[in-house]
Order: sequence, then structure tokens, then C-alpha cells
Amino acid sequence: MLENIHSPRDLDKLSYDQLDQLAREIREVMVTTVSENGGHLASNLGVVELTLALHRVFHMPEDKIVFDVGHQSYVHKLITGRYEQFSTLRTYGGISGFPKRCESEYDCFETGHASTAISAALGLARARDFRKEKYQVLAVVGDGALTGGMCYEALNDAGNSQTRMIVILNDNEMSIAPNVGALSNYLTQLRISCGWQSAKSRIRHLRRIPLIGRPLYRMIHGTKQLLRTAVVRDTGNGFFEALGFEYFGPINGHDLASMEKAFKQAAKTRVPCVLHVLTKKGYGYHQAEDRPEAFHGTPPFYIETGDRIAVPKKPSWGHVMADTLARMCETDARIVALTAAMKLGTGLDHFAERYPGRLIDVGIAEEHAATMAAGLAAGGMRPYFAVYSSFYQRCYDQMIHDVAMQHLPVVFLLDRSGIGGEDGQTHHGLFDFAATLPVPGMTVLAPSCSRELVSMLEWTLKQDGPCVIRYAKSGDELSKIDFSGPFTPGKWEIINEKADTMLFAVGSMVPRALKVCDLLAEKGIPACVVNCSTVKPLDTAFLDSLDGNHSIFTLEEHMLTGGFGLYLTKYCMEHPIPVPRKCFGVEDGFIQHGNHELLMKDAGLDEEQIAETIARIMKEEQLTWLTR
Repeated sequence: MLENIHSPRDLDKLSYDQLDQLAREIREVMVTTVSENGGHLASNLGVVELTLALHRVFHMPEDKIVFDVGHQSYVHKLITGRYEQFSTLRTYGGISGFPKRCESEYDCFETGHASTAISAALGLARARDFRKEKYQVLAVVGDGALTGGMCYEALNDAGNSQTRMIVILNDNEMSIAPNVGALSNYLTQLRISCGWQSAKSRIRHLRRIPLIGRPLYRMIHGTKQLLRTAVVRDTGNGFFEALGFEYFGPINGHDLASMEKAFKQAAKTRVPCVLHVLTKKGYGYHQAEDRPEAFHGTPPFYIETGDRIAVPKKPSWGHVMADTLARMCETDARIVALTAAMKLGTGLDHFAERYPGRLIDVGIAEEHAATMAAGLAAGGMRPYFAVYSSFYQRCYDQMIHDVAMQHLPVVFLLDRSGIGGEDGQTHHGLFDFAATLPVPGMTVLAPSCSRELVSMLEWTLKQDGPCVIRYAKSGDELSKIDFSGPFTPGKWEIINEKADTMLFAVGSMVPRALKVCDLLAEKGIPACVVNCSTVKPLDTAFLDSLDGNHSIFTLEEHMLTGGFGLYLTKYCMEHPIPVPRKCFGVEDGFIQHGNHELLMKDAGLDEEQIAETIARIMKEEQLTWLTR
């Protein structure tokens, strides 16, 4: 049936029984594809009926739908003409795991970070009103996103202006992990007030009774729907109505008929409204239902068991970080770890096993986390904020205004730095040097291996200013990187045999630079690697020791503009030091999604590409010298 759905209008012809069959097919396709490619599974399994109902009631692309975060848009892609391409999901050159305007006219706005959809939808709604147009604007927002302050700014603005728009609150009781905060507790009370949780678990068992089970379940379930609406409309909608929104719900997010009725009612309103829809993350695939956190973002897995397909395991630097922090806690009671709803992703679940009372999860609120960390530091604590590099971008002002200007000892631990892989441009960590190097008093570190990361963390307790430590998700523990410690800030070292051709490498590019040296040796060009683990401050003593006989090349997995290479070049230009012959990094442009090594090759950062370029430059310079 799914292969015959070429646009949402093909759904209009289907009966509810056919839609149930289509929903099962969609789940099968998503489970099969994600089991092979990896991706966000649990969130998409939970919104199948919700997405079908939206597309049957509203008329996209004329009407506009914005998915918050966007990792629940697989169903939307499947029914908007991308079924044939769906097997390429998240692969190099294939379709993205997030909404992409260049992919389809049905993707009206691109998302990849949380809590942005209501603001974007309000902008679309205001554009509609300015242009005297009539279409509907919808924002599909998970309850986890409502832990982010941007949602409240948008809700407050929309409610105050009474701009007509619809917010679909997809309430599955968790974002990536179980939600935290007062709003999560409030939504729990809404669910309890309608008897949803208690009745749901009891009524489900009725379906197991032969012959009469399923009809009885449907009858009782329908009665419960009426009761829920009657109770909650009177008792549960104060929060949203206080903001100027009309409230509908809670509604069973796996009941197509109930949702369509509610959506049609919402479409008639002339004021902003919230539809509170209850879904189950992982619905329809019991492995994901039982372990929704494991199947939020998953690598390839075996469908029958849900077990991940074994691949050569690289060490998780997040776990190394968390284990080290936990060990440091044994002797320092000031240490506290912070996360913005990413305990599992950053590895801090390891820390929480030993020191649960010293881990603070603020929800999807990086700005708040940064300023609260400043307050903790001002109060005598030693805060360590673990956050993805791409999400760190969200607390830029707080990092400068609240942390750096007061020279407070907050340590930002930037996970997933560099080219991120299959999640694509919204998740690549390529801008953190540009954000941190210009900030006065900021120490910026990039370990070459996990042992150096451990030593850096231990050092942070000895300093009293702001610090950033930038590292990838995982890395090869190459024996060639012989780091024995202890880490000395502002001190670089040559980690192989000294040569006049020098590769100044940072972080993840250090092991890659060692491979480049091997390739250059085959071409008759001896070269050495300088581990520039302290990106700021520069090792000026090392630099001042160089002369005109040295050829310098810089290597970084970061944008060239604002990066380490240009930062180093500025110092060289102002002193009698040879300027780098070439800086290797990411040129001006956003990187697509796909396999990490393929993306590195696209960026010109493959070992063979770097070696060929260096050899060509050296040859051209030699010919120029001979000509002279």
C-alpha cells in the first residue's frame, strides 16, 4: 500500500482499516531502514498515526508544518513522495534524517535542534498575515522541547498577539531521556487527571481475550475518550489558556479518528491553540517500546532482538570524561556535572552511577545551564558542563557575558566536535574554535587521545578561569601517540621524529597527521607532527624557536575561518616566524550528512589528499628556489 502513496492526498481515499494497514507498513519500512542505516527510530514509531491524521486534515504544502528537532519526520517523508528514496536515509548522497527545504516542497522549514519550531511557525503565520494569505501553520513539538526556554518566549508572543496558529504538543513523556522540570510534572498531572495512565495499562490486557477482547477494548477505549475530554477540559488547561492559547486534549495519539476530529475543530479556531496529543515512543515495535532511550538514536541493529550489530568499538571519550570526573569527585567535593538533557549522549550516565547527587540535568536549556554554571562557580563550586559542540552554540552569549567576563572557573566539555557524520549539518561541531578563541581569558584545549583528556581534566582543578575542552565522540588509541603526562597547558610537543616540515595538528587531526607523515615519507619528504593540544594560549616559546628552514602546515577538523590555522597565522605574521604554507580545514560551506570518512574526503581532509597537497606545495617551492 505504501508504494502507492505519492502525496498526502492519496490518504484521503483510504478507510480507517486501510490506514491501520498503512501504519503497519510504515512501521515495517522504518524499522527495516533504520536497522540497516541507523537513525532516530523510537520517536518516529510514536508519530505514525499523528502524522497521517495531520496530512489528512490539513493540505500540505499549502498549509505549513514545522517539526521541532525534526527527528520525527520520517513518516512525513514517506507519505510526501520520498518512499523510493527512503532506503538512502542518512547515507552519503541520500535523503536527510531531518527536514530539508532542498529535498521537498513539503519541508517548509529546516530543523535539527530543539525548541525552535513554535518560533519558526509563528514567523510563518505572521508572514501569511502580512501577505493576506489564508493557510494554516502547525508546529509539532515534543514535550521534551518544552524544557527549552525558547518555547516559552514564542508561546508568550503568540498568545499576546493572538496570531492564528496550531501547536501540536506530542506528549510521550520523554525527549531523548525522561524529561525533567516543572512543565513535565504539570503534563503528568494532565495525564493523571484524565485517568490515562491507569486506564491504559488495564485496558490493554483486554485485547488478549479471545474473540471478545478487541471489540471490548474498542468500546471501553471510546468511552474513556469522552470521559477524558470532559474532565481535562475543565481542570487541565489553565497553563496554556493563561498564555492566550485555546487548549484541546489530551487526545489519544494512536487513534486516527479522534485526532482528525480534534484537528478539524482546531482548524476552525481564529486564535492560537494547543492540541495535547498522547503518544508512546517506539509504538508498534516492542524492542523500541521497552527501550525507547536506546532506540532514540540508534546504530544498525538486528530487528528480531533489537541488539546492535557488532562493529569494531572505539573508546567513547564521553565515558572516559565521566569516569575521570567521578574519580576526581572522590577527593574534591566542589565538583558538579551539568547536562542539558543529554546524560546518555555525553556519557554522564557513568558519572551518575557513582554520584547521582552531583549531576544536574536542566533539560533542553543550554543557555540556562551556562549561566547557572557561572553561579555555581561564583558560589565556590567547580562546574563541568558536558554538551555537544553543536548545542554549545546556543549558549554563546552566556559563555561570554556570564562566565568569561567574570573569569569564573567553568569547564565546558564539548563532545562530538568536528564532522559529526550521518546526522548532518545541524550536528557537525565545526564552529567552537571560532566561538571561543576570540574570548579573552578563555583556555581552549583539544586532546589528541583519551589519556591526554584525562590529564587535562585533572589539570582543570588547578586553574581558576574558564576553560573549553573539545573532543570527538570516539577516537583511535594509536600507540604512536605516546602521551604519558602530565598535561602542561601552553606546551606543544613533537610526537615523532623531528623534521623541518611540520604538521601542526589539533585534536582528532593528530592521529591523522601521523598517517600523513607516513605517506610523505614514501614520497621522500620527512615530516613531523606537532601536537598542539593547547589551542589557546599558543605555545609562543615553541613558535619563536622556528626559523625560515621550517615549513608549517596546520590541520584541524573545524571551519578554516575563525579556526586554529588562522589564529596561528596571525601570530606568525606579527613575529619573525614562517607563516603556514597551508591551513587544512573545512572551507566556507555547510557539510552534508553521511559516512565520516566520505565527508572528510569531501572537505579535503583525507590523509592521501593532505599528503598529495603538501607534496605538491613542497615541489613547487623547490622549483621556485631552483629557478631563482
